[in-house]
Amino acid sequence: MDRLIYVAMTGAKHAALQQATVANNLANATTPGFKQELAASRAVQAVGGTGYATRTFTLEQTLGSDFTPGTLQTTGRELDIAVTTEGMFAVQTGNGEAYTRNGSLQIDENGLLKTRAGYPVLGDAGPITVPENSVLTFGKDGTISASPLNDPAQRNEIGRIKLVKPDERQLDRGNDGLFRLRDGTPAQVDANVQMSNGMLEASNVSAVDQLVKMIDYQRNYDLQVRMLQTADQNARAAAQVMTLS
Repeated sequence: MDRLIYVAMTGAKHAALQQATVANNLANATTPGFKQELAASRAVQAVGGTGYATRTFTLEQTLGSDFTPGTLQTTGRELDIAVTTEGMFAVQTGNGEAYTRNGSLQIDENGLLKTRAGYPVLGDAGPITVPENSVLTFGKDGTISASPLNDPAQRNEIGRIKLVKPDERQLDRGNDGLFRLRDGTPAQVDANVQMSNGMLEASNVSAVDQLVKMIDYQRNYDLQVRMLQTADQNARAAAQVMTLS
């Protein structure tokens, strides 16, 4: 009885947490460059204390993220970029350097090149500043050239986007949706990472697949709740038998 209660109670809890993970994936099914989050759970034995290790509970196990590339969608917008190989580009946050594949960029009132979420895009020498009244040209290696509106033939290199290829197994996703290396060190520039502009990478979330998972987790949650109800009924029946005896 004790084991049944622990398994069902913690199983229901983590089935609900898995539903939250799926809900977050579904909410970002149209977010450019989003990588779906993976989660699972497993049963472990409770140890410690002076009694026997009889209790078993469910422990959530985060598997990380699925880094499968999404499809490239042509937008024709000058400030939309997409990493066309494995890798990411670097941005500056309040918690240090972070990485993303969401290449929907903008230029703020101070001329800083930023993501839509407001994070400055990092270059070889820090954040990239764009001259006023300029037309930008992006190279495959991340090089950015600016041309004056009145003289398109004149090109001046203003920086190069920091393209990196960190070990995906060492990346953690933050609450802001950005990835960081687990040890906190900045990733090194990788010359093999390439990009293109005028397009965005779509999210790799399959809405159909996530909906199927949502149904599966909901059924699992219902099963755990029924197990708790069964344990309660068994306890009541045992207590009644003891009373009659």
